[in-house]
Amino acid sequence: MEYRLRLAKRMLFNKKGSLIGAVLAVTIGILVIHVNFVIFQGLFDAIVRDISDYRNGDILVTDEVDYIDKSDLSIVSWFERIPYVEAATPRLSSTAEMNMTKNGKLIEESRVPIVGVDPFRDIRASTVHETVADGTYVFSRNSIVLGSNVARDLGGAQVGDSVKVLVKDRYGEDQVRRFTVSGIAKSPGGQGFDYTAVIHIDTLRDMMKRQGDTGSFMVKLNDPSKALEVKEFFLRSFPNDDFLAETIEESAEQQLAGFRSGIAMINMIGYFGMMSSAFAIVTIQMMLVNGKTREIGVMRSIGAKRKDILIIFIFQGMIIGAIGACAGTAAGLSYTFYADVTKMSFNNSLPLEVSYDWAKIFQTALTSFILAIIASLYPSYRATKLLPVEAMRSV
Repeated sequence: MEYRLRLAKRMLFNKKGSLIGAVLAVTIGILVIHVNFVIFQGLFDAIVRDISDYRNGDILVTDEVDYIDKSDLSIVSWFERIPYVEAATPRLSSTAEMNMTKNGKLIEESRVPIVGVDPFRDIRASTVHETVADGTYVFSRNSIVLGSNVARDLGGAQVGDSVKVLVKDRYGEDQVRRFTVSGIAKSPGGQGFDYTAVIHIDTLRDMMKRQGDTGSFMVKLNDPSKALEVKEFFLRSFPNDDFLAETIEESAEQQLAGFRSGIAMINMIGYFGMMSSAFAIVTIQMMLVNGKTREIGVMRSIGAKRKDILIIFIFQGMIIGAIGACAGTAAGLSYTFYADVTKMSFNNSLPLEVSYDWAKIFQTALTSFILAIIASLYPSYRATKLLPVEAMRSV
């Protein structure tokens, strides 16, 4: 077996151009899969990250029918007794109409989502406050943070401007208040509150006539893998309430479902690309067989069996596959490392959430190695069909 491997290496390395071409085919196939994974899976994970950080947390608690009427303190205190929980915060949502006077002109904006937050708890459970690029977060009852797109639609609202906000209360009556813009929020990729306005939760409760009511609780964990465990423990602890608790995968399912299908399709295209590299190996090895007819004839004439010829060319496929898998994996990991270090983003969109999926990395390398072996089977079989006399005459 050892002499067959030596022969395979010698025959293959004597044709360095063919070897490099075959290895490049495998390398590029693997690299394409790595690049697809970094970009598309990274984008998917970045969206999940931002939804978790800005809107839903690791667990989102709502009421199945109406608003939550238990006190904020009781729910928050219950969650924060659990070691896995970093923080919890209440939120209340509605839709508002806004107007402001800019340069003597009245500018109106309707159907603006508005969120009431407890600012001192919210900065522990979410990172929305970090997206305030200009000014400060909501810390007083009459201040408002406008998303960058809302500020733009209001004629370029700035910190210090006065904005009139109209919200309908629980009885359908209009409630109007004037707020001072304390900050403008802008998040990469627009996954934050760019299309939303943020005010103090107690102010929104007053306007909606919902004293003590809460729309949802956003729960942030220091160990997100414990989300399902914490969720189930919470629901068991409040069996007589109409609470609905969802992990990030459940609460954001509608937003993420289509994206998952797209990633699956992109991955499938990547593996088709890897299969095309297998066809390149078939072509290159067929050229090697045609170029080594004399050597094959000599080996057969001195007693080499067809099985020996078959094994030699399969070894060549294994060598190509091994070198290509190593080179492709190294190139893919280098790209992944670069994307991770540079916080890669495209056209100022949200930074990719880069991860190292070692199981997928190993699977991709192994698949390319196996495909290289499979691709060598037909050329190997063709080599065994050469008769000694015919092979030596063909030179």
